[in-house]
Amino acid sequence: MRVTVNDHWIVTANGTLFARAWAPLDLRRDSDAAILLFHDSLGCVEVWRDFPKQLAEAAGRRVVAYDRLGFGRSAPHPGRLTVNFIREEAEVVPALRHAMGLDAIIPFGHSVGGAMAIATAARWPECCPQVIAVAAQCFAEERTLSSIRAAKAEFARPGQLERLARYHGAKARWVLEAWTGSWLTPAFATWRLDDDLRAVRCPALVLHGDRDEYGSLEHPKQIAQLVPGASRVVIIDDCGHVPHREHLTRVLEEVARFLAG
Repeated sequence: MRVTVNDHWIVTANGTLFARAWAPLDLRRDSDAAILLFHDSLGCVEVWRDFPKQLAEAAGRRVVAYDRLGFGRSAPHPGRLTVNFIREEAEVVPALRHAMGLDAIIPFGHSVGGAMAIATAARWPECCPQVIAVAAQCFAEERTLSSIRAAKAEFARPGQLERLARYHGAKARWVLEAWTGSWLTPAFATWRLDDDLRAVRCPALVLHGDRDEYGSLEHPKQIAQLVPGASRVVIIDDCGHVPHREHLTRVLEEVARFLAG
């Protein structure tokens, strides 16, 4: 299936955001909700690699990914992330929808982006018929924090920050500190996604690896318990924190099945 790719620059009150859209040439139905991707704590559009294109082909839908403020090609962030940064990201969605001509959207997020996808579905139920969370966290678990501490120590080694600079340029250190600083601050220790989960009014697909180093199986369990209505939880065997890279075919199949249902 052929897919067109278009880049967009979206002006917001806090700075310009970079977004990219993938659309199948033989789009099955123009009325189908577009999939809006929320990247992880160190991610951006480029870090998704070929996944958005493959997702657009498998789902037969438009897929949009964007760099959050401070990440990738988007403008630098004017300060630090607040302890409410996950819920606050949902407030960017109206500007994205308006600029990209999106009516209904299916929030799809990886890792902390999964929490943002859920927060978006909770905040804007009128435009979110479904939501997808991959390797999402819904509370500040010690397993998550321990892995973040280890990653922080690894990035302190000479030459490691350059790995991030490939994607974020001069913003690389801010990106790293935004991740480690937000999660490891004592104020974040009590963070939970419970209120957002209870406010979701659409079906949810939750994908999680059985050996995810950044989150135990308590996270998909909690999401399934608190999201009202129809939800599907898929635990992928022999899988870590990036299911869409480690088990691409399985993820695409599960997403296509969920959207069709």
